[in-house]
Amino acid sequence: MKILVVNAGSSSLKYQLFDMETNTVLAKGNCERIGIDGTITHKRPGKEDYTEKAPLPDHKAAIELVLRLLCDAELGVIGGVEEIGAVGHRFAHGGEMLRKSSVLGDEEIKYLESIAELNPLHGPPAISGFKACKSVMPNITHVGVFDTSYYSDMESHAYIYPIPYELYEKYKIRRYGFHGTSHRFVCAKASELLGSKDIKVITCHLGNGSSITASVNGKAIDTSMGFTPQEGVPMGTRSGTIDPTVVTYIMKKEGLSPEECEKLLNSKSGLLGISGVSSDCRDITIARDGGNERAGLALKILVHYIKKIIGSYIAEMNGVDALVFTAGIGENDKLIREAVCRDMSYLGIEIDEEVNMACPKGAFGELTAKGAKVRTFVIPTNEEYMIALDTQNLAK
Repeated sequence: MKILVVNAGSSSLKYQLFDMETNTVLAKGNCERIGIDGTITHKRPGKEDYTEKAPLPDHKAAIELVLRLLCDAELGVIGGVEEIGAVGHRFAHGGEMLRKSSVLGDEEIKYLESIAELNPLHGPPAISGFKACKSVMPNITHVGVFDTSYYSDMESHAYIYPIPYELYEKYKIRRYGFHGTSHRFVCAKASELLGSKDIKVITCHLGNGSSITASVNGKAIDTSMGFTPQEGVPMGTRSGTIDPTVVTYIMKKEGLSPEECEKLLNSKSGLLGISGVSSDCRDITIARDGGNERAGLALKILVHYIKKIIGSYIAEMNGVDALVFTAGIGENDKLIREAVCRDMSYLGIEIDEEVNMACPKGAFGELTAKGAKVRTFVIPTNEEYMIALDTQNLAK
């Protein structure tokens, strides 16, 4: 079966076409600047990338262009749309009703629209992407895969906030967790590497958005992101966890509306806010090495928060068997990995610094030092493959 995976953003539409029989990617690409001037980059293994500028007024025009290229006599990889067995759509938020990957129908979309305010950045574009694909491919099964679903089995004491309980009942204010598809993938890979599902794993998805998850026997028991992706470690532009009174204090002192304060905490804080340089660790590292003290402080704060969360999860699970780094920073920033693992030997975490420094960017590697009790890995994530796998299973 061939599965098309779609990840729609506000002005973009990323896609990958999988051949599930051979577990290979036939083609992938990205439509960018949707609603502006429009461009697509279409990639096929072993072939030269193809880029085209084209009017893309909306997501429907984007998916029509994608299908045209996939079926093109010269640039394509399939003979016709009928070869696509199903389409998998990435959704960041499934709320409390969509707790597992699901075939998408009217009822599911109506529910996703009703919870869009919980996920205003990612929810509406994903819904638009689905509707566009459905209009162009009405007779194909469409499946939603939700980043929050990996956390649907967490116990209530791990997801209920200590606020009046009726607010949870009324507004469903709770810890949902995000990046679940990525954490599920790398946790499963760690289980394969250790040869057992009966293990305790801490997975660190570190990028412009970062989250850390604790899993026991392949099931999440806790995660750093919460009601929104704002909670947890400091991120590119997000503050991460702070004293909630800081929010109301800033609003009073700066005369900010709730929307303005939310924008400050989501778009102007984190590594960017501390360093004043960039939201990108690479830029901040260069600035730190050039003597910028605030850049150095930003990186120290990031590492400090990551270490605290790892330690708390080890306490929560009464031990850990594997620590995994993944995503942009986790897979590529050897200095951040070294700093996180430094002085963790009491908890069983020790890495071979030479192996860590030699680990190629974006590649798998085991960093475990000789004699360490906890195995430490770099595992490149593959959320798209997990979406394709869930889509295949439901389509069948």
